[in-house]
Amino acid sequence: MSLDRRDFLKTFAVGGAAASLGALAPGVAHAAFTRIKTPNKLRILVLGGTRFLGLHAVKYAMARGHDVTLFNRGQSNPHLFPDLIKLQGDRNDNLTALETGEWDAVIDTSGYVPRVVKQSADLLRGRVKSYLFVSSISVFKDFGTVGLDESSPVGTLEDETIEEITGETYGPLKALCEQAAERSMPGRTWNLRPGLIVGPNDRSDRFTYWPVRIKRGGEVLAPEGRNEQIQVVDVRDLAEFMIHGLEHETKGLMNAVSPPGELSMGELLDTCQKVSGSDATFTWVPGEFLTEHDVHPWSDMPCWIPTSVEAGVGTIQVKRALKAGLTFRPLSETVRDTLEWWDTIDSERANQPLRAGLTAERETEVLAAFHGLK
Repeated sequence: MSLDRRDFLKTFAVGGAAASLGALAPGVAHAAFTRIKTPNKLRILVLGGTRFLGLHAVKYAMARGHDVTLFNRGQSNPHLFPDLIKLQGDRNDNLTALETGEWDAVIDTSGYVPRVVKQSADLLRGRVKSYLFVSSISVFKDFGTVGLDESSPVGTLEDETIEEITGETYGPLKALCEQAAERSMPGRTWNLRPGLIVGPNDRSDRFTYWPVRIKRGGEVLAPEGRNEQIQVVDVRDLAEFMIHGLEHETKGLMNAVSPPGELSMGELLDTCQKVSGSDATFTWVPGEFLTEHDVHPWSDMPCWIPTSVEAGVGTIQVKRALKAGLTFRPLSETVRDTLEWWDTIDSERANQPLRAGLTAERETEVLAAFHGLK
C-alpha cells in the first residue's frame, strides 16, 4: 500500500471508552484549567495568533488574565482581538516592530524554517524570559519505529539552507527550527511537538472530514482496520497546555498528542455517528482494495495510516507532556464542537469539496466497485 508522505508529514502539524478519550489512564482524563484569573500574570508575545492553534492560545491566555501582544502580517482574520496590541510585520524580512518591548514569554506558532526562527529568537532573547516553539511530531526520522519518544532520531537535510517546504523537508526543517530556538535561548526554550491537531476552526479538514461526512449519513466507506490506533489532540487542550506550561515555566522537549493505545479508527467513527445522530453505516474496505482503486491513507482516508505502512504511527510516547499537565477532553466533545463550528462557516465554503477525504462521487464509485466484487 502506498502512502503519500507529502500529505502525511506536512499535515501532522499544520489537528477511552468506545465513544471518547475520557477513559484514559488515571490522571489523564480532561479537567479543564480554571477560568479564574491567574495570580501569575504574564506578558505574552504571540508570533501569529489569529488562526487555529494561535487563535485558541490567545483566547485562553486572555481568559486567564495575561497581557497578550500579537505580531503578524495583519492578513489573517485582522478583525479578531480588537483590544489587543497588534504589531505588524513579516517574519521573513521585517521585524522592525519587535525591536523594542519586553515580554515574559514568546509563543511561536508560525515558524517553519530555521533562519526565520533564529532571526526572531536572536532579536528577542535579551528581552524575553522564555520561548515556546510549536514544532511537530513530523520531525521524527522513521515512523516505522514503534514507541517513538523525545530521544528518537529526527530527520535531517543534506543541505540545511533549503527553505522549500515539501513532504520530505517539512519534518527536518521543524527539527532545525527546534535546534535554532534552543541555541538562541539555551535552557529557556520549550519545544512542543503536537501530532494531528483537531477541533473547531481547523480549515484543513484533516479531521473534520469524518464528523461532517458521517453526519450526512448513508453508507460510509471506512478503511479496514477498526482497531488501528490513531493519535490526535484537541486544539483547545493543546492551547490550554501551552498557557498552563508558560505559567509554570515549563521548558525542554515534549511530544503532545493523545496517549498511545487510547483511540482507534473504529472508536473515532463510532463517536462521530453517535454524536451526530445520523443513520450512517460503515463499510470497512480492505486496504489492498483501496490501494488498487487509488484511495490513499491519510489524504483520502484522514487520520488513518495502517501499521503495515508505518508501524510507529499511533504509538508516539507522551509521558513528559502528561507529567507536565497535558489533559484531554472527551472525543465526543471535540466531534460535537467541530460540527457546531462547521455549521457556522459561510455557505460558500461549506458547499465546496472538503480539503481532505473523498468527494461524495468518488466515495460512491469506490463503494460500488467494492460491492461489485461480492
